Amino acid sequence: MRALLGWGFMRPISFKRHRFPPDIIRHAVWLYFRFTLSFRDVEEMLAQRGIEVSYETVRCWTIKFGPLIARNLKGKRPAPSPRWHLDEVVCTIDGKRMYLWRAVDDEGEVLDVVVQKRRDHDAALKLLKRLLRNQPVEPEVIVTDGLASYGSALRELGLDGIHRPGRLRENNRAENSHLPIPRRERKMPLFKSQSSAQRFLTTHASVYNTFYTQRHLISRDTLRTDQTAANDAWAEATAAA
Repeated sequence: MRALLGWGFMRPISFKRHRFPPDIIRHAVWLYFRFTLSFRDVEEMLAQRGIEVSYETVRCWTIKFGPLIARNLKGKRPAPSPRWHLDEVVCTIDGKRMYLWRAVDDEGEVLDVVVQKRRDHDAALKLLKRLLRNQPVEPEVIVTDGLASYGSALRELGLDGIHRPGRLRENNRAENSHLPIPRRERKMPLFKSQSSAQRFLTTHASVYNTFYTQRHLISRDTLRTDQTAANDAWAEATAAA
């Protein structure tokens, strides 16, 4: 079970100087990051409710408010499990080959996502340093695939004693966490830069963590409780200043 207390603080968000009310902005951003929708999908869904907003306005809202909301959501998440799973996958950004490095815990919580140009020791070291700096718990076990860069980076950090490399079945948790991203890419324009990809993926991870439930493992009553808690967390994270 996770710790019950969060490990950060939420800051109210200012929606000043925006023509639309905060509730509409919050709902549009929620639709885009919560579901596999394009900006035009969100525009059409709002139009059906009598709200005339262009898809370009929705895009601007996600860029401005998405990272702020993600920061608040992450700040109030319970402490993750100390058993971490790391994996990397190749992706194409602006026609260039890049790598998406991802870390999750053994309960499916996304710990961090980093877009990097290389798949080497320095890239693995950057991911690990970010994890150690930003997570409120120390790792007890780090499971990776057979990439040698993980081993060399962990040795440099003095963590090779907790490394469990090359165990494909054990690392399915990290590999499966990549699956929502290709589905999203098919509904949105290709990432134009490394920074835009990083911004979207970081925000998406925070929203995913908040609303993620393993429906097949829990009862209906527990599911309703979890969904209520997720909605409450979203309302608190998006509270207006």
